[in-house]
Amino acid sequence: MIALDCYYSLSSPWAYFGGPQLQDIVRRHHLQLTLKPYDFQAVVPQTGGIPLKTRPEPRRSYHALELARWRAHLGMPLHLEPAHYPKGAPADPDWNKYPGWMVIAAQLQGLDAQPLSHALLRALWAEQRDTSQAEVRITVAEENGYDGAALQALEQTPETQAIYRANSAEAVEIGVFGAPTYVLAGERFWGQDRLPFLDRALDRLRAGRPD
Repeated sequence: MIALDCYYSLSSPWAYFGGPQLQDIVRRHHLQLTLKPYDFQAVVPQTGGIPLKTRPEPRRSYHALELARWRAHLGMPLHLEPAHYPKGAPADPDWNKYPGWMVIAAQLQGLDAQPLSHALLRALWAEQRDTSQAEVRITVAEENGYDGAALQALEQTPETQAIYRANSAEAVEIGVFGAPTYVLAGERFWGQDRLPFLDRALDRLRAGRPD
């Protein structure tokens, strides 16, 4: 089975947009997908990424324009300024880490965490729900067939936290500077708009073609 890694943050609108396409690619190519939530705020300044809040206003406004374009193109609901996405310094610096920890916990239990991941992203970006709150994450997980309370209880265990740190260290090592970044056989594909390139690379890999 071909392995695919996805490095991302559970606050990324682009990871949300890419969710259905990623699920389709995984299904068609019979991939072993490992979701790798990482510490975006700690990693990207080391690898050349520029967090949205530190970008000049023209780039921030263009980011919103691109979100609106992709929202219309994909036909996916999204709030350009979701109610629970901090506009300034967040009161809780871990606000977008908790959902990633839940995804890691699900994978540690041997579960397919992709539907959970997408549901948590959708909750933030389309449903105006505060995924930094444990009760919200539990509810979202249970709505999608998971044992939400059990997963939430595993979010801050040493094993979950060790994997989160390892994901972040790997992201630095391989040069991840944005989210989502898909990694296939050492090759990076940054952004959900590169998923067609990933799809074609998988066609070549499965056919044994070099290019």
